[in-house]
Amino acid sequence: MIEAADRKPIPVDDRAAFEAEKQAQSIALGTDQKLFEQATELVAAADAYDYTYLWKWMGVPIIQFPADVMATQEVIFATRPDVIIECGVARGGSVLFMASILELIGKGIVVGVDIDIRPHNRATIEANAMARRIRLIEGSSIAPATVGRVRCEIKPGASVMVVLDSDHSYEHVLAELRAYAPLVTRGQYLVVADTLLGRLRHEQAPTRRAKVLHKGNEPLAAVDAYLRETERFEADPAINGKLIFASSPGGYLRCTA
Repeated sequence: MIEAADRKPIPVDDRAAFEAEKQAQSIALGTDQKLFEQATELVAAADAYDYTYLWKWMGVPIIQFPADVMATQEVIFATRPDVIIECGVARGGSVLFMASILELIGKGIVVGVDIDIRPHNRATIEANAMARRIRLIEGSSIAPATVGRVRCEIKPGASVMVVLDSDHSYEHVLAELRAYAPLVTRGQYLVVADTLLGRLRHEQAPTRRAKVLHKGNEPLAAVDAYLRETERFEADPAINGKLIFASSPGGYLRCTA
């Protein structure tokens, strides 16, 4: 006979409590302005070493902060979109990353849009095993003809996520928001990259880029302007709250209608 003291305790299923605690801590972190400023100082200092250019996905440069990659993965896995539209292909790591998450889920395509998809970058993407989940469209992301081609890749009833990561100037991002945000379906995300630029002091603005953008002429200002035009989106407090070593705090918007 087994004595009561010898019985193994029944483990408590703490998964829901664990997730709730994570959610609460993420939101609380987002309110810690002092810590955010300290993290921003570090992010700005790391730009001297082209920090975002140092990472790869499946051997291809992804040009992202690791925290942004993880946040985007969380969003994709949670919402399981049928189509992800990304404006800004660059060297291809980002479209390959998102396509590989869709491959793990077992469905979906990534539509990559860029004004200049260079032959060697296209070749790298098309030679990858994830190429079957990728559609590349070359052209200005805000040109009506380009937007029309993107729309043709969306089947009726498909769930759609959008990532804006091309020209980060205010006017361009606002034009992209007006063109692509209406394509995002309820429950999916609109991700606007490099919103950190709107939180940097003038002297912290990255200078090792094609354009030097200061507060007011950057993605966060465009997001704020667009949110005044629509009630379809809200900032996700948990995702944005934990993005302290990242480029896109405030850029993760959930479609609510």
